[in-house]
Amino acid sequence: MEKALIQITEIGRKYVIGSEVIHALKSVTLDIHKGEFVALMGPSGSGKSTLMNILGCLDTPSKGTYILNGINVSHMTDNELAEVRNKEIGFVFQTFNLLPRSTSLDNVALPLIYAGASKKERDERAQKALENVGLGNRVTHKPNELSGGQRQRVAVARALINNPSIILADEPTGNLDTKTSIEIMGLLEEIHSKGNTIILVTHEEDIAQHAHRIVRMRDGLVEKDYKNEDIKTVSPRLSNLEKIGSDFEKIV
Repeated sequence: MEKALIQITEIGRKYVIGSEVIHALKSVTLDIHKGEFVALMGPSGSGKSTLMNILGCLDTPSKGTYILNGINVSHMTDNELAEVRNKEIGFVFQTFNLLPRSTSLDNVALPLIYAGASKKERDERAQKALENVGLGNRVTHKPNELSGGQRQRVAVARALINNPSIILADEPTGNLDTKTSIEIMGLLEEIHSKGNTIILVTHEEDIAQHAHRIVRMRDGLVEKDYKNEDIKTVSPRLSNLEKIGSDFEKIV
């Protein structure tokens, strides 16, 4: 069997607050393979957010090992983690995290600045990425000139710009209405169908049902890890990203 893209072994994370020690993660072992679509779920205090931060190389574990795409990232420095994040992980956040004074093109191109790409290459790749999410006609628009769904599409394009090993989507539909949430999940499904690995962090059952595998957290441990036998897909199934963009324009 092909080696897992993500290998987490007995990961733990504790925080010391005054005289109190809080074990946010106790011992988590988890493998995620290339091309999987995984939903990470759990109630408040389950360790879900802590695990997400470790998976995204935003934090390091207190114990255990984390191998990402063959690289041991368990005890890297902040600068080393930043480099890994830029190369290996594309982030999609609930609050979009776009620069308010920058255009869609510049927001999408931002990770390429840290990668050392030229201005010409950045603009060409950002233009293509925006076209791929149906926003080729919104490249000069700033976030306040876009709808919530369009802003999230810009965030998805930015996440994909460096061809990362994984897309980490943290509550990507949390600030969207139902109709727009369906569109964004359709976009993520289309991205997954092209071979991308997606880890979706959500508390919404209907959103988690789009994933092929569900990992449920409780009290700093994996409570349940199972294949989703009742996968929801957008209906009618959208055949390509251009059609998603076209249909989305009709909605907004």
